[in-house]
Amino acid sequence: QLSEISVGQHYYWQISNFQVHGQTLMTSWFVISLIMIIAFLSNLNMKKIPLAKSFQNLAEFVTEFILDLARTQVGKEDYLNWVPFLGAVFLFIFVSNWGGALLPWKLLELPNGELAAPTNDINTTVALALLTSFSYFYAGISKKGLSYFGRYVQPTPFLLPINVLEDFTKPLSLSFRLFGNLLADELVIAVLVSLVPLFVPVPLMLLGLFTSAIQALVFSTLAGAYIGESVEDHH
Repeated sequence: QLSEISVGQHYYWQISNFQVHGQTLMTSWFVISLIMIIAFLSNLNMKKIPLAKSFQNLAEFVTEFILDLARTQVGKEDYLNWVPFLGAVFLFIFVSNWGGALLPWKLLELPNGELAAPTNDINTTVALALLTSFSYFYAGISKKGLSYFGRYVQPTPFLLPINVLEDFTKPLSLSFRLFGNLLADELVIAVLVSLVPLFVPVPLMLLGLFTSAIQALVFSTLAGAYIGESVEDHH
């Protein structure tokens, strides 16, 4: 089961009959709280022309970026409905990745396991991928009704198995791409820090920040592309 896949030790919470990764929930709540605080500060004392170094200017830049991403991937007709979802996914992954790279989580000790970026847990990336899958199914069915499923027999009914398999592999590729890249980046940096603790790992840490941002962009871009593929009209 995917819920049983883990790397290293974890701090488990027992909720009813379920065991959850407590450290992942704690860092996820931190990331969500940080995003909400910045969003709140961005809406205080708003000005028509925001100051260069202000939360409002940052929020407007991010909003325009997400609007452009959604317009490009989903299409001009339907993109506004999916800006909140794509924005939430992009911001959560971006802040999680950068938080994992910049914040000294390991200094905070737990009874078992250690704190890390939420996206460093396969369960988080699988949940994000499944949300994306539900979203593009909902987008297609809500716009086209049951005729949406006609896409599985296009351009020929012989492609039905391949088209069905494609929809099953999309969440797998999304989740394992994000998880694998972040895990590999952390392992490489950890090994280099243990071998050469000074100076050498710094460029790789900066590269890790860049790749973390790219992973957030890739995930949200693919999510938008899948939704756009579901709502586009086939002639």
